[in-house]
Amino acid sequence: MVRLIVIRPEPGHAGTVAAAREMGLDVAGVPLFAVAPRPWPVPDPDGYDALLIGSANVFRYGGTGLHCLHGLPVHAVGETTAQQARAHGFAVRATGAGGLQQVLAAIPAGTRVLRLAGAERVPLTAPPGVTLDEVVVYASEPRPLPDDLARLLREPAVVALHSAEAARHFAAECDRLGIDRARLALATIGPRVSSAAGPGWRAVAEAGSPADLPLLAKARDLCHTLAGD
Repeated sequence: MVRLIVIRPEPGHAGTVAAAREMGLDVAGVPLFAVAPRPWPVPDPDGYDALLIGSANVFRYGGTGLHCLHGLPVHAVGETTAQQARAHGFAVRATGAGGLQQVLAAIPAGTRVLRLAGAERVPLTAPPGVTLDEVVVYASEPRPLPDDLARLLREPAVVALHSAEAARHFAAECDRLGIDRARLALATIGPRVSSAAGPGWRAVAEAGSPADLPLLAKARDLCHTLAGD
């Protein structure tokens, strides 16, 4: 079986590696990003009706400023983010399954929405009658691809990509180190991430939703398919 490589940052990294092993995959992982909090101005909660959250990292790294916003209900991109919201004392009004734009599209007109996000984030379009402001509360800092992982990537492998930022950084590191893209297949959470990785890969498979298990299912298919080539 072809090996799966996981590069996403902690704390999600360990969970993805563990889930991949439970699926019987040969998996190696090295986080290529370190997530860190950013100083952020806490807006007046009276100016908003709801929070829009696209990553559980908002709650992991948002810091004490989050306490001022506890009265605002959360519209979360998925169940992992919703669980973190509840663990930090927030009420969850809606939980999505098909991406943050779909969550935003379901918010009724007249709602004033505050989006808390990372520095790298999906651009969104507010539906008619909904106002949307954004505040960055954390950032993912890229790291160089380590030598031991570079050696693994000189053999056929499947790489799991959870964000466009990860896709761009991974592709750039492969080019910097002279790693042949044609040996590697990518499993991504969606078209935006695939596009960010650029061309030249052996294969690219996209998950049907931005969640770990659909992504790993695509990665497993690729690992078996490439092993038989």
